[in-house]
Amino acid sequence: MARRVLSLWLPGLATDRLARRRPDLRDRPLVTILGDHGRMIVAAVNGHAESGGIQPGMTLADARALEPSVHPVDADPAADAQALDGLADWCGRYTPWVGLDAPDGIFLDVSGCGHLFGGESALLRDLVGRLKGFGYRAGAAVADSAGAAWAVARHGGERIAAVPPGHGRQALAGLPVEALRLPAETAAGLRRVGMRRVGDLYGMPRAAITARFGVAVTRRLDLALGVAPEPISPRRPVPPHVARAAFAEPISTPENLADVTRRLLDELCAGLERAGRGARRLELRFFRVDGRVERSTVGTSRPVRAPDHLARLFAGKLDRVAPGPGVEIMILSATAEPLGPEQIEMPVGGSRPVSAASPGIGREEAELVDRLGNRFGLSRVRRLMPRESWWPENAVEAAPALSGPPSGPKAAAPWPADRARPLRLLSRPEPIDVMAPVPDDPPMTFRWRDGLHKVVHAEGPERLEPEWWRELDELRDYYRVEDSDGRRFWVYRAGLYQPGRAARWYLHGFFP
Repeated sequence: MARRVLSLWLPGLATDRLARRRPDLRDRPLVTILGDHGRMIVAAVNGHAESGGIQPGMTLADARALEPSVHPVDADPAADAQALDGLADWCGRYTPWVGLDAPDGIFLDVSGCGHLFGGESALLRDLVGRLKGFGYRAGAAVADSAGAAWAVARHGGERIAAVPPGHGRQALAGLPVEALRLPAETAAGLRRVGMRRVGDLYGMPRAAITARFGVAVTRRLDLALGVAPEPISPRRPVPPHVARAAFAEPISTPENLADVTRRLLDELCAGLERAGRGARRLELRFFRVDGRVERSTVGTSRPVRAPDHLARLFAGKLDRVAPGPGVEIMILSATAEPLGPEQIEMPVGGSRPVSAASPGIGREEAELVDRLGNRFGLSRVRRLMPRESWWPENAVEAAPALSGPPSGPKAAAPWPADRARPLRLLSRPEPIDVMAPVPDDPPMTFRWRDGLHKVVHAEGPERLEPEWWRELDELRDYYRVEDSDGRRFWVYRAGLYQPGRAARWYLHGFFP
């Protein structure tokens, strides 16, 4: 497939951005200005100011001499760059391969995309026409190379132009040498020696040009002619798996959005299955009629290609999408990892089937982790694994939710089955006031957080001590107690009984 590159030029980006925010400026001579050693220099002009003879680079005083009604506004390069970035994001409706050509241009690799819009000329008309509707002046051209497309878009004399494949040399021949993206002084030097057009360079000895003007001229000429490759760096990684849906009429209802999302998921997952891969991160983009792009993103804890499950993940986020005046294109993309055919073990008795690829982790558990992860963040969904320690604070460690128990020398012994442990352990034991008949007996009542609890049943004590190498010289006697309301607690007395010293009691956990 022949490479085809589209160059989009936005000559009035700065002033058009301002006029979109303040429509009253659209019909006035508008310029943006920058300070330079005490002078105010014109940075950008709109069409009305340009027709009055005002050009970028002149002082504001000269501009007012030409057009007294000129309206100056401080330039904001950061806001202009943000607007260009937003337009590049919107251009993703035409191709996923979009690169910035700052400060006022965008490159699109449209190889193989023209037929989706009725041909390259129709694509160009659609692109420029939509930008005009948004309030941006634009020119665009398609050619075999980024350099040729750039040259024709800015110096070709037409608002839109599609250079036929293989005709870049002819299209460039009549353009001024500035079309090669040369420094101003280099272009002026070429004009002084009579080389005013790009075609004038075709028959010149390269050694002579390089000796006088350096390698920049021949290098830029080779890039424009496609002799030397010029890659376009995409502003976002290009996803390998994409599904796209365009609508004859914009859609906006939640039911329609959910319907199309499911169709895109079916198409994407079918492609993933053919490729032997599973999705790990999916992004759904909604291209609105007004040029805005809404996004919805989900992630999975392991490779997945189950449309039902992925649809449930998106269902909780589609209500946050603002369709505005309507969505005309939806594009679903995914980053993926290898995922072979999944082997499911036969259930034994009443047990559920378990994936052989992830021992002990069933499909339902993995899907639950995905749902929780997309709601609270995958990094926050953890599981507790045993660690070799009797000290409660050190007996567990958090691990990724779907990680299996470590094996080999690092494997920890399982939690003892003959010792009951609370389902919930406080991060820090909290002191309680206890009444006990004898210091070594379990409490009869205790007060915790201004609540009084009467103990009706108690088990213990279970004496625990930390590892000998830790700087904790205090043992604990733990009791499992149940109050009159049926609530069960894990409490302990700190240290051995000492006459004349009040015992210190703490609440550490809760049993179901």
